[in-house]
Amino acid sequence: MSLSALIPAAGMGRRMESSTNKQYLDLGGRPILAHTLALFEHDPLVARIVIVSPRDEIAYCRQEVVERFGFAKVEDIVPGGAERQDSVRNGLQALDCAADHVVLIHDGVRPLLPARLIAGVAAGAARSRGGCVVGVPVKDTVKQVVDGQIQGTPERTRLWLAQTPQAFLCRTIREAHEQAAREGFRGTDDASLVERLGLPVAMLQGSYRNIKITTPEDLILARAFLQSPERE
Repeated sequence: MSLSALIPAAGMGRRMESSTNKQYLDLGGRPILAHTLALFEHDPLVARIVIVSPRDEIAYCRQEVVERFGFAKVEDIVPGGAERQDSVRNGLQALDCAADHVVLIHDGVRPLLPARLIAGVAAGAARSRGGCVVGVPVKDTVKQVVDGQIQGTPERTRLWLAQTPQAFLCRTIREAHEQAAREGFRGTDDASLVERLGLPVAMLQGSYRNIKITTPEDLILARAFLQSPERE
């Protein structure tokens, strides 16, 4: 199996309260994005990587991350769009992949993905007509709230937190994004666009360490995880 990795890293990171975009903040001596790219650079199944970056940061990303750390699998860095969904669509348009090729879409600020999950989510996508998503079961009780008032308590055993990578056949995820663009639909993740096509999407249990770094508290947690090896 030969895989392509699409890495959206075009977010501005306003919740991080930093003048530096979150993907370039230091984590253990390297930018967060460099940790993320290394996961796919070193995976033998991944053949190519495409990064989506803010247009005015493409040169910086190439020089200070890709070239500085020697990521040879990065084939292109493309400009992002107004929102993440637009950025992913831009990346898919730039990606050179066959219809039945598996594409992994992984947030640039999820640097702590256990490498073992890459092959698992890719295999899940190859087996499914829709795709496969890494996620973890919800640990806290979830409440439905409207105007500050609790309206209901969903059954927790059926609730999972979706993470990335999310893996799909190239033709499937391209069709899902093109249809969403034509119809003006905005999804909360890439899997939600595939679900609209009526296709099944599998869930692969991942890791609670696979956090998305969006706030200063997340960065503190990521630094602690980085110093503590994962226990199976």
